[in-house]
Amino acid sequence: MGTALLYGLGTAIPLVIGAAIGLRTTLPKPLLASLMAFGAGTMIAAVSNELFEPAFLQAGAFTAGTALFLGAAIYVVANRFLERQSGGAAVGWALMLGTVLDGVPENTALGVTLGSGGGLALLVAIAVGNVPEAIGGSALLRRQRDVSTGKAFGLWVLTGVVLVVVTVAGHLLSEHLGATPISTVQAFAGGATIAVLADSLMPEAYREGGWWVGLATAAGFLVAFLLR
Repeated sequence: MGTALLYGLGTAIPLVIGAAIGLRTTLPKPLLASLMAFGAGTMIAAVSNELFEPAFLQAGAFTAGTALFLGAAIYVVANRFLERQSGGAAVGWALMLGTVLDGVPENTALGVTLGSGGGLALLVAIAVGNVPEAIGGSALLRRQRDVSTGKAFGLWVLTGVVLVVVTVAGHLLSEHLGATPISTVQAFAGGATIAVLADSLMPEAYREGGWWVGLATAAGFLVAFLLR
């Protein structure tokens, strides 16, 4: 449980730091784009090596593939619902909810993966990806006059607490689940992560940074691959 708590904090602390940066200052777009692209690269490696591959080898193509598509579908539908409900004026709230939406399955999978001795590459991927999400979301919240800095920061801290709890819960749950349910959770989280990359992280990185972000993505992939 202690390791799961530390790993959960490892994903939550970068989130809170990113929120503090976004509420206090504005990072140059190229730097933010580089962080997004690097995080996308780490996630690609983590999904392949720590989420889907173990699920595929244990549960088989049908179970793992079904869970993968289900995770992607649920994220896409939920994210689309948030976009329609929030509108442009509340995009900061949508980004915060989006962080929870993709963070819950990711951190659950992180806790589950710890039971099999893995998780380091996934931890790096989640932590790096949380920073630009928090910076962007908190910066947009700062522009909304009805949201105080203290309230916005408190909500991001609460989001971080949720991610820590989910990580610990996932680890505790893995001790009572069989191999196939664990593989299903891993594949589901992998699908949700792929959808996050395709819908949000990579398009935004390219839009803000241009063609060269491909190099940052490759760097992130290499780092996560070496940490597996």
